[in-house]
Amino acid sequence: MSGGPPDPGWKETREASGEASEPGREGRSFCQPSLARPWLRQQKATSAAPARTAGPGRCTMAAAMETEQPGVEVFGTAECEESGEAEAEERPALEPFYVERYSWSQLKKLLADTRKYHGYVMAKAPHDFTFVKKNDPDGPHSDRVYYLAMSGENRENTLFYSEIPKTINKAAVLMLSWKPLLDLFQATLDYGMYSREEELLRERKRIGTIGIASYDYHRDSGTFLFQAGSGIYHVKDGGSQGFTQQPLRPNLVETSCPNIRMDPKLCSADPNWIAFIHSNDIWISNIVTREERRLTYVHNELASTEEEPRSAGVATFVLQEEFDRYSGYWWCPKAEPTPSGGKILRILYEENDESEVEIIHVTSPMLETRRTDSFRYPKTGTANPKVTFKMSEITVDAEGNIVDVEDKELVQPFEVLFEGVEYIARAGWTPEGKYAWSILLDRSQTRLQIALISPALFIPVEDDAMERQKLIDSVPDSVTPLIIYEETTDIWINIHDIFHIFPQSHPDEVEFIFASECKTGFRHLYKVTTTLKESRYKRSSGGLPAPSDFKCPIKEEVAITSGEWEVLGRHGSNIRVDEAKKLVYFEGTKDSPLEHHLYVVSYENPGQVTRLTERGFSHACCISQDCDLFISKYSNQKNPHCVSLYKLSGSEDDPVPRTKEFWATILDSAGPLPDYTPPEIFSFESTTGFTLYGMMYRPHDLQPGKKYPTVLFIYGGPQVQLVNNRFKGVKYFRLNTLASLGYVVVVIDNRGSCHRGLKFEGAFKYKMGQIEIEDQVEGLQYLASRYDFIDLERVGIHGWSYGGYLSLMALLQRSDIFRVAIAGAPVTLWIFYDTGYTERYMGHPDQNEQGYYLGSVAMQAEKFPSEPNRLLLLHGFLDENVHFAHTSILLSFLVRAGKPYDLQIYPQERHSIRVPESGEHYELHLLHYLQENLGSHIAALKVM
Repeated sequence: MSGGPPDPGWKETREASGEASEPGREGRSFCQPSLARPWLRQQKATSAAPARTAGPGRCTMAAAMETEQPGVEVFGTAECEESGEAEAEERPALEPFYVERYSWSQLKKLLADTRKYHGYVMAKAPHDFTFVKKNDPDGPHSDRVYYLAMSGENRENTLFYSEIPKTINKAAVLMLSWKPLLDLFQATLDYGMYSREEELLRERKRIGTIGIASYDYHRDSGTFLFQAGSGIYHVKDGGSQGFTQQPLRPNLVETSCPNIRMDPKLCSADPNWIAFIHSNDIWISNIVTREERRLTYVHNELASTEEEPRSAGVATFVLQEEFDRYSGYWWCPKAEPTPSGGKILRILYEENDESEVEIIHVTSPMLETRRTDSFRYPKTGTANPKVTFKMSEITVDAEGNIVDVEDKELVQPFEVLFEGVEYIARAGWTPEGKYAWSILLDRSQTRLQIALISPALFIPVEDDAMERQKLIDSVPDSVTPLIIYEETTDIWINIHDIFHIFPQSHPDEVEFIFASECKTGFRHLYKVTTTLKESRYKRSSGGLPAPSDFKCPIKEEVAITSGEWEVLGRHGSNIRVDEAKKLVYFEGTKDSPLEHHLYVVSYENPGQVTRLTERGFSHACCISQDCDLFISKYSNQKNPHCVSLYKLSGSEDDPVPRTKEFWATILDSAGPLPDYTPPEIFSFESTTGFTLYGMMYRPHDLQPGKKYPTVLFIYGGPQVQLVNNRFKGVKYFRLNTLASLGYVVVVIDNRGSCHRGLKFEGAFKYKMGQIEIEDQVEGLQYLASRYDFIDLERVGIHGWSYGGYLSLMALLQRSDIFRVAIAGAPVTLWIFYDTGYTERYMGHPDQNEQGYYLGSVAMQAEKFPSEPNRLLLLHGFLDENVHFAHTSILLSFLVRAGKPYDLQIYPQERHSIRVPESGEHYELHLLHYLQENLGSHIAALKVM
């Protein structure tokens, strides 16, 4: 469930659908029967603050924010200084506002009218930027920047480029033109016509667009490599051939492989060679000579999952879903020359054996030819795949032809060399190719190690025992893994992508920059120098190594950043190191937990951290290789995203850039969306001592003297932050639609959400589902004490994935607060979810039986309300992440307990809703269910 709530939008993208809809109109007034709310009656009797409405004197950010945030208006915590507020006043009785009842067809038309402009805004944003220097002293352009984007009415992602001028007219705003790199070619399959492997990878990466999803680029040769449709293609632009001025025709990498090829990568040591995955094995191909070779043979092309438990070069389900690692092989950046003028190319890869991992079967006629979908899925407390490192060495001659391929394995078993390691979280190579490196986690995810692995630690795979022993004996005792860093925590370790290792300047030392939360509770950058010492362990003497035998002493560790804020290191955020000027650029939350900014600091002499982006917006940035340019995609609550280019400059005396200069616009803001009203951000001090943030959408036609039905939209799980200063009019446009119909919509980030430090996030360790609703209810109470238009007797809750789980928990724990719960794809029994996620937060089930019981809604079905029309469950039948079995089990327990429910199944959908018709139906069902059971006068009659 990591990576945020899957978005069941109507389009084939991650971002949710919806456009501005007609304002809600008042329905007929009926007496609203009172639900049992003892806390509310007590609050009304004792409240010391009158209702607060929009207008002069409304509390603002002045004392509400942890740090000053121009451009982000936050009301809350601070007391307003309006006269007369010191004394409580009796609130007058307010009439309920009832949303107008629309027929299903009317709601369908309303939604259709909202999508045109929204889809245009969503599709335009460029991403995945690559800067390339032109090195043309006499030319007008300094750089060319490449990126993926959609253009006009074309719904496919493809490659574009823009030219960056050396000089600009500062009196005018320069808009860079988008130029297609590729000529039109037929590569994209019809929507939904993906192989099983592609479908599952798209789910893991949350890819919703069609066309080119990513590309690889080799800077020296100018080679682009990408997958489109069922083929792998390459083109050249830049490098020795110069830069094209006309669209290029992509070249198909021909193959003898009968099935889909996945995860293509260029060899950085020789860009004529590429590697890819076919049927869980690694293959290589020469794009010039067209020679193709299979490197590994773990898969036998059998159709049965039971008969094919092994894979090579492929990240297994848990590593993809819970650790954001989508590949399982890594080219060495340098080739080793041979005496004959050839070279040796190396690939480090992981080999997985899932023989002991449970197989899940999903049977559905919607799977067409397959009928049954079977895949390995390690449930919490059960066996994970067995993993090891291997290495493939490819010897090629001077003409680029393969002379030899040798498959190598570790000199000792992986579990002996890396005791207690369960997960290979990250891997790669040092810049010189002298070592492979890997970031390793234990099963509880409370210990992290960074290991260096020499190619000399691998020996040829040999079945004969005597010959294999000779190979083992040939490896010197001095060749061992080197553990260059280790950290532990009592909470958990959040894996990130920040690891920069410097070229070695001393053979017995290694320097690197790493980010850690374990020291201060906030993720910060550290420059570490480790001494590489020979291990005490002697393989030749027999016996097993002790856990400390391979640990190297840390010579120096310097904090580059510090404070109660965090450096961002996931979902596209990473660092850029300028080794010439000894600077590191990073994204972080130093100015506000609600905004992301680009910063720079010296790693040689850490001191002042300089912000390079404008406050009042949240930014996602990409920096050029030379650190002289950067692109920012930015937005705030009121303004849709823009994409702009900036030039960095600094003085000779101070290498840290203190100024940036706006250079050009790549994508201008689309302007305000029609009929869109952004939410207001608020904050409050919770009884737990933390400041919590939320957003509130007011009903568009708010009328004095009326109280409105309220919908709480929730995620509430780890690694996600819903409340921030980003534009919400694309992904969460449906919340605006609800507000236009007459609902108050509230979003709150409870304890456990991200970007607030490890203590805040770790509040629900061992007790998922036990604290989140407490924070949400406190937030609703806070708002109701300040705004009399919030009707706390008509509150609904809706979420997807973890948000669906908490929607169930809300109705189970506080049915006195929540009238209606709409739960999408919820976990209902934690012992049925995967190892990597569940054990990180809940521990092993054998060691936390009470936590697993209290956190599983299916085990407490008798606590759900007995009234009908209060619970709606939504689930994709093909869900391979949160399996439909979660909903089936809950239904069984609800039936046994005699509890009513409503159910909507989407037969063609997995964890995210992707088929446009399914997405439209989901939104219609959501609006109609809330209308009939929460917002309209008919809903009021149902509870009389």
